[in-house]
Amino acid sequence: MGTLYLVRHGQASFGADDYDQLSELGKRQSVRLGEYFGERGIRFDGLIAGTLRRHKQTLAGILEGMQHAGEHLSWEGLNEYDSEAVLATVHPGKLEKPTTPEMYRHHFRLLRDGLARWMAGSTQPQGMPSYQEFVAGVAGALDHVRANHYGQHVLIVTSGGPISTAVGHVLGTRPEVTVDLNLRIRNTAITEFAFTPKRHMLVGFNALPHLDAPAYREWVTYT
Repeated sequence: MGTLYLVRHGQASFGADDYDQLSELGKRQSVRLGEYFGERGIRFDGLIAGTLRRHKQTLAGILEGMQHAGEHLSWEGLNEYDSEAVLATVHPGKLEKPTTPEMYRHHFRLLRDGLARWMAGSTQPQGMPSYQEFVAGVAGALDHVRANHYGQHVLIVTSGGPISTAVGHVLGTRPEVTVDLNLRIRNTAITEFAFTPKRHMLVGFNALPHLDAPAYREWVTYT
């Protein structure tokens, strides 16, 4: 069998004018994950990433930590949904930057509602694909891995939406379960699949073995 590691990007710049940029902590998380792979002698035969800046920066940090260089395949179908477009379907006007726990909870309650409506096909966020098209983009990446990397180790760097969609696609979960999975995925968390030419099998979800030590307790983030 082959092994596929799906990794969510490091902490991005939530609440800033440009979210699609790793924070300093996000960069350290990425390098630390690469060090973890290197310490365990894990090397990748295939590297794939979404085309967003935070995806590329995370992959660069992982490779730096591994002390490894390699070319990667860019896959647009692994890009995240546009959360602002999703929020706009359930909330008129732009939300204020969250500054309190209650504001953060309100933000993610609205996001959950907007995602559920998009998945059900009752809304279509501006500039985004339909949910069926979004799933097809993620499934296409999984198909590519099975067809081209049987028996190999593959790393995909992407976002929480595509990772939860991949898990839901493989397990056949309901859309509302996919939403719950999406909102729990932590930065640089590993979701692992074993795969054959015919199918993927979930091995692990949302793991942070590289941050297990007490020294990294404050490095665990969700945005």
